[in-house]
Amino acid sequence: LIDPKLAEHNGRIVKLMGDGMLVEFASVVDAVRAAVETQEAVTEHNADLPENKRIEFRVGINLGDVVIDGDDIHGDGVNVAARLEGIAEPGGICVSGMVYEGVRDRIDVPFEDLGEQEVKNIERPVRVWRWLSGVGAAPAGALGATDSPPLPDKPSIAVLPFDNMSGDPEQEYFSDGISEDIITELSRFHWLFVIARNSSFAFKGQSVDIREVGRKLGVRYVVEGSVRRTGNRVRITAQLIDAVNDNHMWAERYDRDLEDIFAVQDEVTRSIVSNIEPQLASSERQRAHRKSTDSLGAWECYQRGLWHLYQYQAEDSIEALKFLQRAIELDPNFASAFAGLAFTLYYNVILGFSREPAADIARALEAGMTAVRVDENDPFAHVALGRVYTAKGEHGAAIQSCDRAITLNPSYASAHFGRAHSLWMSGRPEDAIRSHDEAMRLSPRDPLLWAFQASKAIALILLGRYDEALDWARKAQRQPSTSLWAFMPEVSALGLMGRTEEARAALERVRRLKPDVTCTFATQVLPFSQSADREHFLRGLLEAGVPE
Repeated sequence: LIDPKLAEHNGRIVKLMGDGMLVEFASVVDAVRAAVETQEAVTEHNADLPENKRIEFRVGINLGDVVIDGDDIHGDGVNVAARLEGIAEPGGICVSGMVYEGVRDRIDVPFEDLGEQEVKNIERPVRVWRWLSGVGAAPAGALGATDSPPLPDKPSIAVLPFDNMSGDPEQEYFSDGISEDIITELSRFHWLFVIARNSSFAFKGQSVDIREVGRKLGVRYVVEGSVRRTGNRVRITAQLIDAVNDNHMWAERYDRDLEDIFAVQDEVTRSIVSNIEPQLASSERQRAHRKSTDSLGAWECYQRGLWHLYQYQAEDSIEALKFLQRAIELDPNFASAFAGLAFTLYYNVILGFSREPAADIARALEAGMTAVRVDENDPFAHVALGRVYTAKGEHGAAIQSCDRAITLNPSYASAHFGRAHSLWMSGRPEDAIRSHDEAMRLSPRDPLLWAFQASKAIALILLGRYDEALDWARKAQRQPSTSLWAFMPEVSALGLMGRTEEARAALERVRRLKPDVTCTFATQVLPFSQSADREHFLRGLLEAGVPE
């Protein structure tokens, strides 16, 4: 019961102590939510057990400075939490005054003021608040006003002004700058509805309930965070919350030296945005996948199509094409749906699912060009068209399309990957590796991560760095969604290294995915412009026993 709750709310178990544990959280909101949900779950678990079989816990929560000692933490901040745990009743929670002030206007959890309490080994009295278990929180739909804007058709997000925790008003510009930059960068993703700065900054300086923010601004998702600067070091925290369901989706902490404040601001902003975008995309795909087929609109058909695409299975590819075509029928001006169709047809060919590769590539080209024509400022449209050019062996055009997408959105990992793919196919493997690394840095949880890694493996093979290529191919194979091309570089690298038995074992893994694999298939879907590179890669496949 406990471990999943701690993980859900970003808690880190510092240590176990007999029948207790010390846990660190990035925010008091996470700590209180984790504690309340754990106690409620334990109470429910105990309901059917006799009294002598029940395990009951007390929880104390404090907000304060700690001393970091290796993997351990200690200090007065920890000591106060321990004393609060001692004051709590079995099954109860006690929090310090600082914790209560941090959460009272942000979450619907009832507390009772127990006043100031003298606690052992702490010089000054501690203000203590006790959780009132059994007193219900207000339901999400019972928040009052009826004039809130409805949720848009596409995913909507607001970025609240980051809290300046430095105690120095002059640092306000830095925390505001982080928030403003995140808004700007998120706005580059055309599939997102991003609330303008002036609206989200209306909540500056307020203690807010995230569900209330979502309701007032008409958004599903909210980003909030804080900035704390000490000397030449800065700590920035950020978290993404589903404001409708009040669920924390992602949180991260960034510790940096401030040698160049603007460089730090740019780096952290880019990192935050590149983590948020895949989380939102995954959430939207899951929401669409859970809905009944006959209730899907154009946006949801598009997301359902992408969900099936990212399974990388032949049957799912057929379903993806159906949903994307349906999205286009529902909205003929939906550029991303055309781009998704082009992307799916491209993968249908390179993964060996297509019965008519030439016809599918021609159809993909038409869909990609339509996507760009409908919205020339949609980065996904340019990336999709670029992938089709790659499949056609027109690598200059492919790189140009991906460069255009990067100009529109520098944080778009798929554009850096698409560029890399054509770079090594056109004889520039060193440049390709740099683009691969940028794609993986920008989107370390991308559904295409296996492809980033497998493609880098082929670039390394072309450079003769076979051991590294083997490592990257095997990383690609360990991804949750992987495919044929995570295994092909392993076969080639082992063949080129003379490790024939291992190469043949790897080939058997390929044949489970594509029994009729041949070198001709590999050259058809990987149109190298340099014959020496093509022969280099194929030599490894032939050594492993792949038929011509």
